[in-house]
Amino acid sequence: MKKVLMILTSHKELENTDSTTGLWIGEFTDPYYEFIDKGYQVTLASPKGGKPPIDPMSAMTENITSSNRRFQDDVMAQDALNHTHKLEEVAAADFDAVFYPGGHGPLFDLAYNEKSGQLIIDFLQSGKPVAAVCHGPAALLKAVEMDPSMFTGKNVTGFSNMEEKLAMRANNIPYQLEDRLKETGFIYHTALLPLGPHVETDGLLITGQNPLSAGPTAEALIKHLQ
Repeated sequence: MKKVLMILTSHKELENTDSTTGLWIGEFTDPYYEFIDKGYQVTLASPKGGKPPIDPMSAMTENITSSNRRFQDDVMAQDALNHTHKLEEVAAADFDAVFYPGGHGPLFDLAYNEKSGQLIIDFLQSGKPVAAVCHGPAALLKAVEMDPSMFTGKNVTGFSNMEEKLAMRANNIPYQLEDRLKETGFIYHTALLPLGPHVETDGLLITGQNPLSAGPTAEALIKHLQ
């Protein structure tokens, strides 16, 4: 049985607004059920442990996916999300892959979390894939700071500057992910049209651009594991 670690944000505050962020729920549920339906064992972790904050916008009707609805009736999945492990409790040696969902939260916490950065390095050094979607690739920023040689020149994607403008959150975040990925030495790619699904695979590194890319990113990870 394949074992996948999913690392979620613990951060909910935004800048210059009373609105909150956190985990974009569909970017968790879409990959989660891709893994579960393949018979994989999924373990959830976050910097603080416990229940991660959920971005309220991701629960709005227009953003609800079939996996969201499935999750609403899945007591076991809800219990797992309500009781995530702390990052300090998990190790790359116990899993076959790691997946980072987005929401704007990772820009604030996972991007600076040393334990998360070391986990990414440990997975890659062990020949195990690392996947992230939307703002999840912000977690790569700490890893590249810790070991630039592993990441410079790697092809990635993530939530684009244009998509930030469309989401109207550009003034509520500390930086734009597209810019920061480029600044740290990644080769950034984007879909021809914003908000459309797009996945980049470069060796063991698999990244998706936006919420609609969550399922396809999980599928790319599954393809690699198989």
